[in-house]
Amino acid sequence: MAHSLTIPKWYDLHTHFRQGENVGIYLSDHLQMGCAGALAMPNTKPPVSRVTGPKSDSAWSIEAYRAELLEAGAEAFDHLITPLYLTAETTPSMIDEGAATGLLRAAKYYPPHGTTNADYGIPMDEWIGSDVFKAMEANQIALCIHGEQHALHGAEYFDEKQTAESEFYTHRIPRILNEHPNLRIICEHITTATAAKFVASAPDHIGATITPQHLLYTVGHLIQGLKYHLYCLPMVKFERDREELRKALLTPGQSKFFAGTDSAPHTTKATECGCAAGCYTGGCAPQLYAMAFEEAGANLFSDEGREAFTRFLCSNGPSFYGFQPTQETFELVKSPSSCVTHETPDGPVVPLPVGMQLELTWSIA
Repeated sequence: MAHSLTIPKWYDLHTHFRQGENVGIYLSDHLQMGCAGALAMPNTKPPVSRVTGPKSDSAWSIEAYRAELLEAGAEAFDHLITPLYLTAETTPSMIDEGAATGLLRAAKYYPPHGTTNADYGIPMDEWIGSDVFKAMEANQIALCIHGEQHALHGAEYFDEKQTAESEFYTHRIPRILNEHPNLRIICEHITTATAAKFVASAPDHIGATITPQHLLYTVGHLIQGLKYHLYCLPMVKFERDREELRKALLTPGQSKFFAGTDSAPHTTKATECGCAAGCYTGGCAPQLYAMAFEEAGANLFSDEGREAFTRFLCSNGPSFYGFQPTQETFELVKSPSSCVTHETPDGPVVPLPVGMQLELTWSIA
C-alpha cells in the first residue's frame, strides 16, 4: 500500500498564465495539483503596466488582467495576486493610487531584455533611490525582483566564478537595501549560493522563491544533449549552488523561502530559435518539489521533513504576503504519476518531466 501525505493546499507565488485562449488550461493544471492561490506574473503581451482601466493595445491593467483570469477559472483560488510591471511609465502616483484601491500589492522588476517579454524593463540603477521605490516603501508594496544584472556578456554573464545573478546580489541589491531599508523584497527564482546566502542573512522583510527545476537540476543536465525543456532564465547553475538552495529549504524554522514555480507555458514555436526561456510545471509542481526535498535528504513522512515541506509550500508565502493560508487540504501519494502535454494551435506545451523524461515518484490523489 502506497504511503500518502495530507497537507494544506499550497500557494504558487510566482507563475505565468499568459493570455489568450489557453489561460483556462493552465489555470486548471494549477487547481488540479492542489494549488489554493497564485501570483500571476505581469510579463504578458501587452504588459500589465497599469493598475485600473480597460485593456489597450499597449497595456493591460491589473484590474483587467485579473478579471480575465477570474473568468478563466481563477475564481476557484482563495488568493490571486497580480503584480504591476515596472516600466518607464510607472509613476509614484500610480503606486499611491494603486495601493489605495487594494489592487496593487506587488510590482515586478525585469532587467531589460533579461527574460521572456522583458522588453519594457529599465535598468535597476534607474530605480534605486527613485520616487517610485520610495512610494512602494511607504505603501508596503512588495518588490518582486528578477535578480540578474543586465547588459553582461560572455564570461561576465555566466561563468563558474561569476554569473549575472551573483553579480546582482553582490553589487546591486545591497544598494537597494541601503537606499530603501524598509522596502519589502522577494528575490524571485533564486539560483545561486550567493543569492541564497544573501536572503538567509537579510532582514525579515526579504524573502525568496525557489523553483523545482533549480532544486532538481544543474547546468550539466542542461547542456548534456541541450535540453530545451530545461532552459529557463535564470539558468540552472552549478552543484554548489543547488546544494545551497537545498540547504535553505531544510534549515529548521526557516520562514524566508517559499514556493514559486516560475511555470511558463511555451511552445516549440515561441521564438525564432525554437528555444523560449521557461519550464512548464503546471500539474506536477508539488510532485517535483517532493522529489527535490527527498533528494536533499528530507524524509517527508517524518515530523521534521513534513514540517519543512509544508512550511515551504503552504505557509511561508502567505505569511510573507500577509494573508491567512487555507485550511483545505490535498493528498500526495508516494506512487508514480505522469504529466499531460497540451496541444495548442501554436504547437505543444510540454511539461518539464515529459521533456526531461523524468518519472514522477509522487502523485496527487
